[in-house]
Amino acid sequence: MKKTARKTRIMVIDDHPIVRCGLANLLAEEDDLCIGSEAATGAEALATLARDVPEMIIVDISLPDGDGIDLCRKIRNRHPRLPILVMSIHSEVLYADRVLRAGADGYIMKHEAPTKIVGAIRQILSGNVHVSPHTVQRMLAKVRGGRGERSDLGIGSLTERELQVFSLIGQGRGTREIASELGLGVKTVETHRLSLKKKLDARHLPDLVKRAVEWTHSVENGG
Repeated sequence: MKKTARKTRIMVIDDHPIVRCGLANLLAEEDDLCIGSEAATGAEALATLARDVPEMIIVDISLPDGDGIDLCRKIRNRHPRLPILVMSIHSEVLYADRVLRAGADGYIMKHEAPTKIVGAIRQILSGNVHVSPHTVQRMLAKVRGGRGERSDLGIGSLTERELQVFSLIGQGRGTREIASELGLGVKTVETHRLSLKKKLDARHLPDLVKRAVEWTHSVENGG
């Protein structure tokens, strides 16, 4: 009787059951990979990790009880060598730098082909970092002091939620649209907007909108 090869167990943290199911089905096709555990929230993920540590984690940025980037920091502090891949619908241009600084080993967008997602998983399990070639070039441009520096505008001081609100403002979304998309109350979005004005030294709302549009356009075009 042929002995079944041991599979690398991966934990997926995402609040959408269809995403968790899709990843489970995708990895079921691989001889050496499988989803060993799942979590829909950050709290659930940390509780599961306290009982059973997998060999890799795949985590979304947007979670019901917080953001995946902060969760990456917490996981990295508790499990320094545990490989982490962030997989999200949010633009890699906006978040790749942040997730890597938080301790993740890579970033991939959910719309990528299944072969690319499996490739990213294998790359990280091999001890490497995974980001797109475009992001590599943008990071190198920043290191060289190139045009990547001009798009910052003090963005590094923003929280992950503030960055999401700022990005949506730059895409022309109104307060109610932002609240609906992020699952927040209108007053909460208004509070984030006030914080953005203060942190980015915007004198009034039109100034904030102008900066958001310019920044969003810059990063979307590789700036």
